Amino acid sequence: MARAPSPAKSHVAGVSPWHSTRATDFFGKQMTLTQNQSSSREWNSDAYHRLSEPQVSWGKKVLSRLRLRGDEAVLDAGCGTGRLTAELLDALPRGRVVGVDLSQNMLRSAREHLAHFKPRATLVQNLVLCDLLRLPFVASFDGIVSTAAFHWVLDHDQLFANLRQALVSGGWLEAQCGGGPNVLTLRKRADELAATPKFASFFSGFREPWLFQDAECAAQTLLRAGFVEVETAIEAAPTILDSAAQYDEFVRNIILRRHLENLPSEQLRAEFMAELTDRASADNPPFSLDYWRLNLSGRAG
Repeated sequence: MARAPSPAKSHVAGVSPWHSTRATDFFGKQMTLTQNQSSSREWNSDAYHRLSEPQVSWGKKVLSRLRLRGDEAVLDAGCGTGRLTAELLDALPRGRVVGVDLSQNMLRSAREHLAHFKPRATLVQNLVLCDLLRLPFVASFDGIVSTAAFHWVLDHDQLFANLRQALVSGGWLEAQCGGGPNVLTLRKRADELAATPKFASFFSGFREPWLFQDAECAAQTLLRAGFVEVETAIEAAPTILDSAAQYDEFVRNIILRRHLENLPSEQLRAEFMAELTDRASADNPPFSLDYWRLNLSGRAG
């Protein structure tokens, strides 16, 4: 664990007032500005909602670290299909939750999922199509929660500066993302396969779409952004899938979607995944993924 010395904790008094840009106002603007976003921002959200049990289980552990009064304003940064957003809403009966995500598909699935919860109108209005590098909020939230999202953002200095800006003074961050040697075995195999004659021309200039920081680097990034009482830690989270079919579907939709976008046909994508799945079948245990999670916490100084 990496720890950073900091001043005494700040007290957050009640739910913070909104900044002049509200989620409900900003939602329509962002839909207009980003309707032509590239496919790389989009997900098969139906598959993600069905397959993301590992991510949800890790996220619930993050939520268990929260000590809430029940009336806070909280930002769910990278809310995905809303499975953990619903958990937050249950914990904040007098509070407010705003979920932001870069994917229109994810937000569509989140609206459908959260329609089963009350108050429905508020939930739908507080889902915002937004890039975490361009958050419109200033001193708007008592806390920020995020799981399985930050590693998809390559500029962590800008990311954490934006999150700090969105918090009231003394507001808190509790988050988890991929870190350290996350899914390193799969990443090495994908790189090796992408370099073979069959696939090399399609991956010319391609770079991994993730940033997996270690605990020490992440702590320094948070400090530079203005966070105090910073704590970071890496933990192993090995995940074993049940079959070749589940491995193929999980890796295709959850991990390597950006890799597969480089291949121009479903036949090539299927061949790429078949090779990776065949190699995974020989692992001990078969169809295992060496996930590592980076836990992050701090307060806005």
